[in-house]
Amino acid sequence: MGILKAVAVISGGDTNNNVRGSIQFLQDFNAGGAATLVKGRITGLTPGLHGFHIHALGDTTNGCNSTGPHFNPLKKDHGAPSDQNRHAGDLGNIIAGADGVAEISIKDIQVDMNLAGLLEMLVRGLVVGLLGFSHRSRMDSLHSTITIELLVL
Repeated sequence: MGILKAVAVISGGDTNNNVRGSIQFLQDFNAGGAATLVKGRITGLTPGLHGFHIHALGDTTNGCNSTGPHFNPLKKDHGAPSDQNRHAGDLGNIIAGADGVAEISIKDIQVDMNLAGLLEMLVRGLVVGLLGFSHRSRMDSLHSTITIELLVL
C-alpha cells in the first residue's frame, strides 16, 4: 500500500489572520503502518499550550462550532494521547514558544489512515485551540479556535 499522506493547510481566517502553517499526516505501510506521524509547524500563535484535536466534521465555515465533537468512531471517553481508551481525535496539547511557533511531531496509533480510516479522515476538521486545554477537560471556548480542513495528497 505504500505511504499514505494527508495535509492540513492552516490559515487563521478573518480573526486570526497571522496564524499560518501546515500539518502532515504520514502512515508508512511498508514499515508496518502501526502509527501515524503527525508533524508540522504553526506560526503566529500566542505562547503556551494549545489544544490540538481532530473533529468529526470537516465543515470549517463557523470555526469549532461547525466542526462538531472530537472524532470518536469507537465511542470512547475523552483522554490523553497516551491513553488507550480515548477519542481517536484526542491529540492533546501543542506548545508554542515565545516566538509563537509550535513544532509538532506526534506518533499516534489511533489516527489510522488505512483505506477505511483515510476515507474517514477526508471529511474531518483539525482544530487548534487558541487557549490551552487539559487533556481531561472539555473544549468550552468554542470560539477560540483555528479550524483546518484535511486534504489528501
